[in-house]
Amino acid sequence: MSNRLLTRTGALVVAAGFAFALTACGSDGDDTSTEDATSNEAPMTEDEATEEDMASGEFGAACSAVPADGEGSFSGMADDPVATAASNNPVLSTLVTAVTEADLVDTLNSAEDITVFAPTDDAFAKIPEADLESVLADQDMLTSVLTYHVVGGRLAPEDLAGEHETLQGGTLEVSGSGEDFTVNGESAVVCGNVQTANATVYIVDTVLMPTS
Repeated sequence: MSNRLLTRTGALVVAAGFAFALTACGSDGDDTSTEDATSNEAPMTEDEATEEDMASGEFGAACSAVPADGEGSFSGMADDPVATAASNNPVLSTLVTAVTEADLVDTLNSAEDITVFAPTDDAFAKIPEADLESVLADQDMLTSVLTYHVVGGRLAPEDLAGEHETLQGGTLEVSGSGEDFTVNGESAVVCGNVQTANATVYIVDTVLMPTS
């Protein structure tokens, strides 16, 4: 395997608002204590509200392989643009190598509101070594393959099923619902709805290949 490939390896950020009014047990019906209790709650900031909107959405068995904290965690990835976020996540090390080889780091980091189907290291390992080496050595082919994994707009899980045009110019089709999705009938989403600063990421278990 090329020494350009990094070692293979495949939190939940749950922010819940709690502005529930407290009821006074055993009181004489006066709700002054309730008002006092709720008035002491600090109002949610705009950043916290945004984080809450993006949180609680990751799903899939492979999400457990994502670090629980640090820059490679879900909360850490949410702070960085997508290529930088992926570089901090050990599950996506081979993808990061490929993106770097194709000189797409700045392109992905500067894009606004995209969806990325990100193959795991194990997904790349399914490709015969000679074929993978050939793709990595051909920048045009590599760019075509990688941009086929990128769709314009942030796709929420409820919008994921259907046909989508890719940055490469071809189309891919997602089938499924809830937390069970397959791309092009062969690549399963194993950890979905991961947020970065400029992208929504669906980690998949098979590299997607454009038909042309």
